[in-house]
Amino acid sequence: MAAGDEVLVRVHAASVHPDVSHAVRGVPYVLRIMGSGLLKPKNKIPGLDMAGRAEAVGAKVTRFRPGDEVFGETISAHRWHNAGAYAEYVAVPEEVLARKPASLTFEQAAAVPTSASIALRSLRDQGRIRPGQKVLINGAGGGVGTFAVQLAKAFGAEVTGVDSTKKLDMLRSIGADKVIDYTQQDFTQSGERYDLMLDIAANHSFSDCRRALTPAGTYVIVGDAAGSGRWIGVLGRALKALVLSQFVGQGMGAFVSVEKKEAMGVLRELIEAGKVTPVIDRTYPLSEVPQAIRYVEQGHVQGKVIITV
Repeated sequence: MAAGDEVLVRVHAASVHPDVSHAVRGVPYVLRIMGSGLLKPKNKIPGLDMAGRAEAVGAKVTRFRPGDEVFGETISAHRWHNAGAYAEYVAVPEEVLARKPASLTFEQAAAVPTSASIALRSLRDQGRIRPGQKVLINGAGGGVGTFAVQLAKAFGAEVTGVDSTKKLDMLRSIGADKVIDYTQQDFTQSGERYDLMLDIAANHSFSDCRRALTPAGTYVIVGDAAGSGRWIGVLGRALKALVLSQFVGQGMGAFVSVEKKEAMGVLRELIEAGKVTPVIDRTYPLSEVPQAIRYVEQGHVQGKVIITV
């Protein structure tokens, strides 16, 4: 049943975001305090992102009807639910959903909500990206990174993607103007300067990254670094960088929220315009969620991993 402002969605596909690993394992504690539950995971069924069909709608729902194809998250800014996306059905607030773009499969649509919203927030709201800027994305081949490359191009930037050797061809295929193989070259030592840097990989110090920024450049640390279990270190680096940025010309951004409904609307428009296409590494059936999570934890995913229901 769907109550009040909720939509009951029959799930066709869901995606594996790095946060899922922390939710099911209960670490690190800072994330559990922020929403997963202090002593044990509060959300008994994991999974944030999904796509499917509306089966029923609550009395207060105005934007959707049964049968509509939708995509979105299972949490809202106002409350944390006890049901996740790795299930046949899930009831979610109307505000976290959008109509699925007709051009996307359910699997592709499920890849979008969390990772693409983080990329949008990081570039537009924190990085204040502008046309003509030189943008570097460190960790460009993962879930957030592949969306960030395409969004930066859509905003008119010149994009350099940094990742491992096997991901470089994929990065070129989604629009990266230049690629850097981190196993062969250290971008902080190359002499190149960038107007905006999105640091998803979090494998360099802030002082090293500053060398790769223009005097007025902006550094944004991105939460997808959680995929490598470095959240405590990332939080420390973010706070340090924020303090240092007050004494230098370069700016720093981190952890600015974005309104879900607005973000989903923007992303839907860009997808329908052909400017953003989800990159899917592989899919797993619902019965193999543990295997999917373990694969994501290895850190070698190109784009997103999808659960099919």
